[in-house]
Amino acid sequence: MSFAVAVPVFNEAKWIGPTLLALAAQTDKDFDVVFVDNNSSDNSREIIETFAVSHGFDRWRVIDEPTKGTGAAADTGMRAAIAAGATLLARTDADCLPREDWVAKCRAALTTDGLRLVGGELVPRRDEGLPVRTRALLRSAVYLAEAFGRVRKANQRPGDKGPYMMAAGCNMAITAELYELCGGFPRTRIEDLHEDRALVNAVRLITGQYARRRDVVVYGSSRRVSAWGLKNTLLWYKDHEYKPEHVDIR
Repeated sequence: MSFAVAVPVFNEAKWIGPTLLALAAQTDKDFDVVFVDNNSSDNSREIIETFAVSHGFDRWRVIDEPTKGTGAAADTGMRAAIAAGATLLARTDADCLPREDWVAKCRAALTTDGLRLVGGELVPRRDEGLPVRTRALLRSAVYLAEAFGRVRKANQRPGDKGPYMMAAGCNMAITAELYELCGGFPRTRIEDLHEDRALVNAVRLITGQYARRRDVVVYGSSRRVSAWGLKNTLLWYKDHEYKPEHVDIR
């Protein structure tokens, strides 16, 4: 089955190199990548295209989405992949490092294991200078937030086919059929809505064939923690209770 990865990109010229290398190092090579340039003002696009050409990756391409927001950019990438024939989709972000078996594990979960949506394990990157203790606290906070999400009244609806599940936008996979059926990522700004949470809750009204998979691993950026501190970062992810002046940390 045709597999594609969507990667929203906004002014990541200084940081996207490791992400490109991580995607290039995947053990499962049979996939397309759709990078979505979200109106960058730097040379992110040129870096991606140069890397793809130099490595002979003719299945990597860059498309544009001028509407600001990871929701809009991710949705554009997913739908472009579907239009090109992809039946299995995954998303990561331009500051994240998918583990070398990420594509293989996503594909297996959506085919061999019969899931329609997968939420993977998000581990703080080790190369951004964040102390070990802070990385451990951040990871523990993610587990706590997911547990809270399961008992939160807003996530308990009569029509739900299964319990709440955390599926971070930078580490998730979904069938193309379910993506279209649930409406996809809402085309919103990151300041207005957590598009990954909205997607999961839309899926829960349709099917119970979804799961968290600890073997689907992406190393995520901790730039927000470094800029805002752990407490404010957690408040940001909790319904934007922390409202920073600048959301896009570069």
